[in-house]
Amino acid sequence: MRSYLDHAATTPMRAEAVAAVTAELTRTGNPSSAHGSGRAARRVVEDARELVAARLGAEPAEVVFTGGGTEADNLAVKGAYWARREALRHDVLVSAIEHHAVGDAALWLAATQGAQVVLLPVDPVGRLDPAAYAAALSPRSAVVSVMWANNEIGTVQPVAEIADEARAAGAVVHSDAVQAVGHVPVDFAASGLDLLSLTAHKLGGPVGIGALLARRSTALAAVQHGGGQERDVRSGTLDVVGAAGFAAAVDVAVRTLEAEAAREVALREELFDRIRAAVPDAVRHGAASGAAPATGLPGVLSVGLPGAPADAVVMLLDAAGVDASAGSACSSGVPAASHVISALGVPEADARSVVRFSLGHTTTRADLERVSAVLPDVVDRARAAAAYV
Repeated sequence: MRSYLDHAATTPMRAEAVAAVTAELTRTGNPSSAHGSGRAARRVVEDARELVAARLGAEPAEVVFTGGGTEADNLAVKGAYWARREALRHDVLVSAIEHHAVGDAALWLAATQGAQVVLLPVDPVGRLDPAAYAAALSPRSAVVSVMWANNEIGTVQPVAEIADEARAAGAVVHSDAVQAVGHVPVDFAASGLDLLSLTAHKLGGPVGIGALLARRSTALAAVQHGGGQERDVRSGTLDVVGAAGFAAAVDVAVRTLEAEAAREVALREELFDRIRAAVPDAVRHGAASGAAPATGLPGVLSVGLPGAPADAVVMLLDAAGVDASAGSACSSGVPAASHVISALGVPEADARSVVRFSLGHTTTRADLERVSAVLPDVVDRARAAAAYV
């Protein structure tokens, strides 16, 4: 029996999504075909589109299905930038804690398309610096992309305020809401955003399908070309099975959000208390202790364990039956501090000791008990090993 505490990486499929996927697995028919089988498949896709839109405060025509969050982010950042190249707007503003799907897309535009990337700083808990943001906006601003909620530290941004300022400056504004949807309230219409990315497998749906919510008034250039599906900005045969499972997962996640968020916050706070009891010098990064869903994701807990390298801690936890993740990235086999943790102003040595525990709809108190039982030995062993490096 293992304790799975890596829901921010992917979360187990919900029963409703499994049922929806299973019901469609034997369906035959390309949803772009004109015959009866094709039309029946198309109806499944359109029903899914309507349900996703209804749960997220969008119009069905604003839901563009993609192959996942990374594709949706790339379509948003690159597509919005390319659509505005003739407008003499070349600045792409992204926060310092963006997922690589946004950050690397922006850097690629800078390297190959003449964009100027403006990195927006955050405060010590990961919230966008409002003064720096206001100063960065200008008539050169083409695209602003600030994630709704961070995958490593759980910090939630004031998206509506960010969107208001961006649109006042004439920029297209996007938010990567991959971690937010199904975990904190998300209303696309009320947010003021032009573009919003989400994916199914972070909220209990299947891997391999996501969506970009895009206002009809927002010009987008296609990133891939073909049959002209999805408003001619995302060509490719639509995934009927995935769409059905995606919509079912969004439906149940949003409908049960309030109760599940409260449950996860309680478990998250108990977990941190247990960690502090086991490792008294443990520190927390990101959203403040006891944070409500308005300021922090209910299930994300980012913990620094001084002197214990995160990669060693994660390996030892794995051997003890606990799935967690390191708050560090590994490039070419050399451990390096996470850009998210570093952006908070955490020193390099401390940043390399950050572990993320992320809770979800299958988490129970038994999982917390396993962590607190094994963590003292795990940390002692990781610190001992580090002393010999």
